[in-house]
Amino acid sequence: MDVLDARARFEELREKDGPVDPCELDEIWAALATVRPEDILGEWKGGEFDTGHPLNGELAKAGWYGKTFAAVHDAKPLICRAESGELYSHVELGKGEASLWTVEFRGESTATMVYDGRPVFDHFKQVDDTTLMGIMNAKGVPAEGPFYYFFLECVPGTPHGGPRAGEGS
Repeated sequence: MDVLDARARFEELREKDGPVDPCELDEIWAALATVRPEDILGEWKGGEFDTGHPLNGELAKAGWYGKTFAAVHDAKPLICRAESGELYSHVELGKGEASLWTVEFRGESTATMVYDGRPVFDHFKQVDDTTLMGIMNAKGVPAEGPFYYFFLECVPGTPHGGPRAGEGS
């Protein structure tokens, strides 16, 4: 699968109402470009792919909105919306916040969010100039998963690092 096919299929699966096959998401992941931590700084609205993972639906119950990467060592993995409508970093749920590192995952080095208080890693790849695909990995998860698959969209009107020169749409 080339990157254009991967982007098109990603969009189809993101809009799909119902289960998504993680094997298909893995094919998309393999075709996407890696990113550097400094390229993804900014505010991001999140969503998930329904793969049947135990975490599916749980973040929505907590009011999960997305993630904010203010700096490589200032990442907020669980930006949630309070009943009042206000956004906040759910430090209790995340057992702290996080930082961004370049970590090897599936043989490629890419931007990865490392949680401060949980043995959890969120690996990122670039779908296009304003979209990231994420795979959550954790201590004890076998190499074949199951993984939690999600996506992030850059919040309009907020600055973000953007793709490396020569990459993107």
